[in-house]
Amino acid sequence: MGSEQDMDVDSLSPLPRDFYLQPTEQVARGLLGCLLVHRTGRGPLIGRVVETEAYLCADDPGCHAARGRTERNDPMFGPPGTIYVYRIYGMHLCMNLVTAPEGVPEAVLLRAAEPLAGIEAMRRRRGREALKDLCSGPAKLVEAFGVSLEHNRGDITRANPATGGLFVAPAPEPPAEIVVTTRIGLAEGYGDDLMLRYLVAECPWVSRPPKADKPALRERR
Repeated sequence: MGSEQDMDVDSLSPLPRDFYLQPTEQVARGLLGCLLVHRTGRGPLIGRVVETEAYLCADDPGCHAARGRTERNDPMFGPPGTIYVYRIYGMHLCMNLVTAPEGVPEAVLLRAAEPLAGIEAMRRRRGREALKDLCSGPAKLVEAFGVSLEHNRGDITRANPATGGLFVAPAPEPPAEIVVTTRIGLAEGYGDDLMLRYLVAECPWVSRPPKADKPALRERR
């Protein structure tokens, strides 16, 4: 992986919409190692995605759309590649990327990233110095990347790298091994037992390493 100094931002381009039409679990796996990019007027912010969670339409009580369509979750019913940003606990924001055909409310939560470029800007936004504190959680990631509710309903596949915008570029080096485990931050009985959390194996940048007493699977890529 290139350093902040030698990354050629202009060579990056968004993943196509077809990528998000794959099964949601596959999208969650496939996003690992990809580059989250926010090209701003003050320079690019770039991070390598290292942790995701899938949220499904059927038999998933943890999904925001499990109890039907609402004003809040309406973006989940949009085209694949739609950005879904929502507020939690009245103060923090999280970002999902919508998957599956339009009308099927499924999405992938971006949980953590390794900071690669725009690190000083991330530090200012987060008010933290340590690299580990910048993007190691879904709300931290959103804050570090300057994502706001204005990005809600945006199209992650149509950002123009030359003029600005938020997009995800293909992985320069896909992870050799990933870990699949149960999701975190959900109340008991609300899908906390589903194996829908995906992490780059042995990665120091994830929000929380897998617990020894929780089920976990390792997959070679």
